[in-house]
Amino acid sequence: MNQTTNRLFLEEIGWDDLELVHALHSIPELDEYNTLGIPKDLEETRKVIQSAIDDQQKNPRSQFCWKIGLKTTEQVIGLAGMFPSNDRFRLGEIYYKIHPGFWGKGYATEVAKALVSFGFEELKLHKVEAGVSSENVRSVRVLEKIGMTREGLRRKILPIRGAWKDNYHYAIVEDDPRDY
Repeated sequence: MNQTTNRLFLEEIGWDDLELVHALHSIPELDEYNTLGIPKDLEETRKVIQSAIDDQQKNPRSQFCWKIGLKTTEQVIGLAGMFPSNDRFRLGEIYYKIHPGFWGKGYATEVAKALVSFGFEELKLHKVEAGVSSENVRSVRVLEKIGMTREGLRRKILPIRGAWKDNYHYAIVEDDPRDY
């Protein structure tokens, strides 16, 4: 279930990507609003990606995890994923993380649009959702730019570096207007 956009490719991760995923998860700026925390070693990262790799053999799928790369150079610049509900509610939750060296170039927006399109067109979802720390203004801007609506605030739900943080809940439904 690989995808492409104008400038990017999204390719499902495999065991050959363990060190790459570990390196991305170890970047402090990417961990700032993440509940995962920086992994202490490769074995911890292996446990994190095990279920995503195992799930590639299942039907229906309950999760997808893609590495994000530049089409021009094939350099991997981030990770993205989706968790479809596989039930009558037809929901899917998305996430993405872009290496800080590539922030401000529209890549997160491009990826988020691709994830929403994948959810509606390929998985036939009714609603695509995303959770974001209320302090993560860059991701809030991306979600609003792609047409998601802030549906609510979950107070002090995110355990991030020893503190409880608020989370905004964003979503877009299949019949919401979008230009992608």
